[in-house]
Amino acid sequence: MPSRLKFVRNLTFLLLPSLLLLAPRLADLQAAEVTKEASEAMMRSTLGYLASDELKGRGLGTEGLEKAAQYIARQFEAMGLKADLVQGQPFQDFEVNISSQLGPKDHNLLKLVSDGATEQLKLGEDFTPLSVGGNAKFDAPLVFVGFGISAPKLEYDEYADLDVEGKMVVILRKEPQQVNPHSVFDGTRSSQHALFSRKISNAYQHGAAGVILINDAHGLGEMKGHGKAAFETAVADLVKLQTEYAKKDEHTEKEIDTYVSGATSLGKKIAEYGEMLESNMDELIPVNGAGTESSRLSFPVIFAKRAIFEPIVEKQFGKSLAEIEASIDKDLKPVVGPLGDWKAVGVTDIERKTAIVHNVIGMIEAPNATSDEVIIIGAHYDHLGMGGPGSLAPLTREIHNGADDNASGTTALLTLARRLKEHQDKLHHRILVIAFSGEEEGLLGSAHYVKEPVIPLDKTLMMFNLDMVGRLNENKLIAMGSGTAEMFEPLLDRLNEKHKFELTKDPGGFGPSDHASFYAKKLPVLAFFTGTHSDYHRPSDDVEKINFEGMARIIDLSVDFLLAIDKDEAQPKYVSVKSTQPEMRGGSRPYFGSIPDFTVVGKGYGIQGTTAGSPAEEAGIKGGDILVDLGGNRIGGLEDFDAALRKYKGGDKVEVTVLRGDKKVKLTVTLAPPR
Repeated sequence: MPSRLKFVRNLTFLLLPSLLLLAPRLADLQAAEVTKEASEAMMRSTLGYLASDELKGRGLGTEGLEKAAQYIARQFEAMGLKADLVQGQPFQDFEVNISSQLGPKDHNLLKLVSDGATEQLKLGEDFTPLSVGGNAKFDAPLVFVGFGISAPKLEYDEYADLDVEGKMVVILRKEPQQVNPHSVFDGTRSSQHALFSRKISNAYQHGAAGVILINDAHGLGEMKGHGKAAFETAVADLVKLQTEYAKKDEHTEKEIDTYVSGATSLGKKIAEYGEMLESNMDELIPVNGAGTESSRLSFPVIFAKRAIFEPIVEKQFGKSLAEIEASIDKDLKPVVGPLGDWKAVGVTDIERKTAIVHNVIGMIEAPNATSDEVIIIGAHYDHLGMGGPGSLAPLTREIHNGADDNASGTTALLTLARRLKEHQDKLHHRILVIAFSGEEEGLLGSAHYVKEPVIPLDKTLMMFNLDMVGRLNENKLIAMGSGTAEMFEPLLDRLNEKHKFELTKDPGGFGPSDHASFYAKKLPVLAFFTGTHSDYHRPSDDVEKINFEGMARIIDLSVDFLLAIDKDEAQPKYVSVKSTQPEMRGGSRPYFGSIPDFTVVGKGYGIQGTTAGSPAEEAGIKGGDILVDLGGNRIGGLEDFDAALRKYKGGDKVEVTVLRGDKKVKLTVTLAPPR
């Protein structure tokens, strides 16, 4: 951005509190065009700041997110909102995990032991613990489980008739028949069974004490091929550079510097690639290489050099690992079993860095209120920071400014709050305004709020949410939750006669945003959304692509909708809407009907709520339950639940165990066909 534009933007930001105070006076001038321009200027300033490079994508635990929280709080105060509802301040704090790293070297140990032999492995050279695992001491027999796949539907189950209870399992990466287009495992594309998460989940469900992952032969071959190609390219580039340089007898100082710099760089690459090729490419993955989160906080997961286990496997099975993989590729018959009397002894220690983040909360008071209930309006203000696991451009480490997601919703929330504040003397209900954090990591902020509400949920009339409202295209607006109260759809239709959107009404309340946390608590919800686009969760979601005129129209409709709800004596009543969508992981599996609670970590699969008429609801599963066993499969989190569920089909009756408070409750769920 040119420096002059930066100056104007920063000046506007500094003057914003004054502009907010000036807005009512502008209205008194009865100059509609001036008011509209002033409002749009404030929106541009607010959104421009929230989606600026200065905030670096508002990632969890970052300075940019904290700056955004402080900025929102200042706007609440400038508007005159009551901003002391949480122990005298606007911030409702909660803790989140933001990164994982290895603990002290002497806290991460692994040795392989058998009668008369002990092999002490070196951390960082022979093995590394992975952050998808947990912290534990272990002393357990070793069992080789091939690719660690349990897929009875595909007639391939490496755990069938194999006891791994209390044992450390050694698992190959990927899956069989990786270059066979006719393979049951999707052939040249990796299936779900190739994922680290699925392999670890299978081991956990079968009662293993922990997991040791090693490289597969095909993967090593691919890496060697890539390494060889890179080595040969670097050599060719160096030859070309030398040839071009030799064409002249004399060179300028700049040409000499350029040649030396280029030759040195290419020489380093050649040495690096050559060393990699000589090492057989049997590389460890980094501590966060399989992901950063774990729902099994006492289940160790380790990545080790394949070469360490080669002689142990060959002695036990009479075949090398490569020969075993080739035989599996040929006939899809597992080769698994105990690794003699070898056992793994050690400890893993993953340090998880946490941060305190905030929901920002303010109240529009209603001095002439006729009800003690509140209407909640909300939007999340966090985004993806510099990218990472949630990004759809995962190979980049660029700022994900999140102009639409969700600087647009936050800006609309602030504008909506200012507009409603102008009506406060006529309001029948107080309006609670919440900017949520942690939405991108699983609705963490809203899930925390409904557990610790500042106004009791039984005194909450409804929740209205704004998420991604900045890219109105072809006049299309989506109203999620339109069926969660009988009065919503008729009211939207009537109001839209004036606003004239191409309105799509989505009746369900369990949409992919913060309103779902409130609907799980049986509150009516409505959320406006202008749809996804090619910039979603990518660095290209920037301010210049925002449709500010469209945002203003959405805010106009929002004001009319909320004022109509506020004054209507009928009041919205919660309606349980049957979902036509599967749980969040989807895929070909039976339908269960639970809504995950991502704030539950390390205890099991947390359930925030169940969909109407679902197998889970009919079995008596409730919001707040923590599912720890499904059909004899140990459940540590959502991945385990998803993997276990795929073992069944619609119509199967499955016993589940849930923690309900301090008690274990056993229930029987009759699964439905996939939806």
